[in-house]
Amino acid sequence: MKIIILFLILILLSGCGIFNPNNFVLPNDVEFINTIETLNIPQKIGNYMRENFTYEAHRFFSLTPYELWSTQKGDCNDFSTFGTFVAHYHGYETYQIRIIQDDGIIHWLGVYKENIYSFTDCQNYFPDYETFREIVERNYLDKFADWASYQVYDYDMNLIEKIYASL
Repeated sequence: MKIIILFLILILLSGCGIFNPNNFVLPNDVEFINTIETLNIPQKIGNYMRENFTYEAHRFFSLTPYELWSTQKGDCNDFSTFGTFVAHYHGYETYQIRIIQDDGIIHWLGVYKENIYSFTDCQNYFPDYETFREIVERNYLDKFADWASYQVYDYDMNLIEKIYASL
């Protein structure tokens, strides 16, 4: 019985998986490489994700950028990993924000340094933000849940900022 309860709690609290883009090895696939070569600015990356990818939850695993590109189905972490990988490939400073909602669900955003910050929320591109907190607050304006905390990771998945909503 305890195992069943633990399993149910893990399902409810699990959100999108986690993947370190720094560990990704570029595959020898000319079509994939040509695709990422054309996605040379974050807005193009967001547009490409919106036009080509479909949301599909992956509770217990994460896709590599290549797997997302191949299957065209992924969750918020898969999208943020793809976006930050492609932008980093083109020399952008990138981050991922892991947001924990009040209801325990986890959400990921891809963030790009373009003079100031821009971000992709799954498949949509949003420019012109000054801080990570401003990105999180903007992202949660019209959501059904509020955010409880967030963590910002650099491209190497080093934690660089952790904030709680009450602060």
